[in-house]
Amino acid sequence: MASGKVMDPENLNENVKKTVYAVRGELYLRASELQKEGKKIIFTNVGNPHALGQKPLTFPRQVMALCQAPFLMDDPHVGLMFPPDAIATARKYLAMTGGGVGAYSDSRGLPGVRKEVADFILERDGYPSDPENIFLTDGASKGVAQVLNALIRNDRDGVLVPIPQYPLYSATIQLLGGTLVPYYLTEESNWGMDVKDLQRSVTEARRKGITVRGLVFINPGNPTGQCLTEKNLRELIEFCIKERLVLMADEVYQQNVYQDERPFISARKVLMSMGPRISKELELVSFHTVSKGFLGECGQRGGYFEMTNFHPQTVDELYKVSSIALSPNVTGQIMMGLMVKPPRPGDISYPQYKAESEAISLSLRRRARIMTDGFNACENVVCNFTEGAMYSFPQVMLPNAAIAAAKQAGKAPDVFYCLRLLESTGISTVPGSGFGQKEGTFHVRTTILPSEKDMPGIMESFKRFNADFMSKYSDSKSKL
Repeated sequence: MASGKVMDPENLNENVKKTVYAVRGELYLRASELQKEGKKIIFTNVGNPHALGQKPLTFPRQVMALCQAPFLMDDPHVGLMFPPDAIATARKYLAMTGGGVGAYSDSRGLPGVRKEVADFILERDGYPSDPENIFLTDGASKGVAQVLNALIRNDRDGVLVPIPQYPLYSATIQLLGGTLVPYYLTEESNWGMDVKDLQRSVTEARRKGITVRGLVFINPGNPTGQCLTEKNLRELIEFCIKERLVLMADEVYQQNVYQDERPFISARKVLMSMGPRISKELELVSFHTVSKGFLGECGQRGGYFEMTNFHPQTVDELYKVSSIALSPNVTGQIMMGLMVKPPRPGDISYPQYKAESEAISLSLRRRARIMTDGFNACENVVCNFTEGAMYSFPQVMLPNAAIAAAKQAGKAPDVFYCLRLLESTGISTVPGSGFGQKEGTFHVRTTILPSEKDMPGIMESFKRFNADFMSKYSDSKSKL
C-alpha cells in the first residue's frame, strides 16, 4: 500500500526499481550486519585493495598531503619531512589549479593533467593523443555512465556486454532505460571470446527490433580474469566497424597482469596499427582509473576516458553534460596525474617508488596463483587461472540436493552457497548470478586482494567449508 509520500517506493522511476548491483547486494548487506554483530568479515566482494591491507605508495601520498596542506611548504623544515621531488611535484599541480584542490577545475578536468594523460597514452601506445578528447572523471564508473548516457536514446537501443560481466554495465544500462545485449564468454576456453557468438547476439537482438549501438569489452576481464590477445582485439575492431558499433574498452586493470604470455595491449594501439582507413573509422572510448593496478586508490575517485574518432560536436555534447556537475574532484585528478607520470629513474623518490610498486605487483601475481590452486584443490570446484585483474571466478558444481534446498529457501543456488560460506567463514563473496552465467552453471567471484600471509588460511577455510557443504548436500546422501 502506498504511504502517501511523493517518493513512495511504488511511485519511483521504474528503472531505479529494476536496477540491480550485485557487488553491493544481498551478500554485502548480510556481511555488514554480521560485522556489526561482532563477526570478523573478510570483504572479498569488491576490488578495494587498501581496505584489505594494501599500503598506499609513499610518493603519491606525500604529494597529495602537500597539495591538501600547501602551507606545509612554507615551513623552513619541510625538506626534513618531504623529498624535494615531492615538493616540486606538489607545486606543479597546485599551479595547474585555479586556487588549490578546493577550487573547481574545468569540467573536462585540469588541462595540465589531461596533457599528462595524453603523454602517458603516447608513451604506452606509440601514437599521439589529443588532450581535448580526454575527460577526467570521478573514477572510471562515472565515465562509463557518461558515455552510455549519450549512447542510449531509448529502450530499443542495445549495448553488447560480455557475460559474465561487471554489473556496472547491466545496472547503468537499466538505469538509463536501454537494453543489455549479452554475448557469452567461453569458460572452457579460458573465458575466450568468439566473434561468431557476437554475430549471433547482434542478429538475434535486431530480430527483436533492438538497435545495437555499442559493444563493451573488459581487458583484463572482470570477473573472469582473462587477458585478450592482439588477434582478439583486431577481431573486435573489425566486427564493430562492420556492424557500425561504438567500442567501449574497459582497460582499468591494465597494470594487473600475472602471466607473460599475453601482456596487456590497448585497443587504441591495435586500432592505430591497422592502417589509415581503419584507424580513422572506429569510434573508440577507452577507460582507465587510479583505483586498480598497484596504486589501488579507490577512495580518491580518479579516472579518465579518451574518445577516438568521434565527431567534434559529439565531444562538445559530452563536455556540456560534464559541465552540469561543474568539475570532477580535483584530488582524484591529481592522483591520476601521479599515476600516469610517476617518478622516473634519476628522481630522488624513484628507488622507493619502484620497490613499493614492484613488491605489490609481484605479491598479486603470487596471490593469483595461490587462490587459483586453492580453488582447484576443492571438491566440485574448477577455476581458470587469473591471468589479470583482481578476481577469481571459480565454478562450483552444486549437488541437486543443494539446488533443491536453495529453491526451498527462496534463493538462487549460488546465492544460497555464498550465504552459507559467509555465515560459516566470514568470507564475503559475490554469487556468479550477479555477473551473468550460462544456465545451469554456478560461480563465485572473490578478489585476490587479501594479504599474502592471510591467503593460505582463507583458502583452507574455504576448502573446509566447501567439503562440509558438499558432504551435507551430496546427491548420494539425498537418495538415502
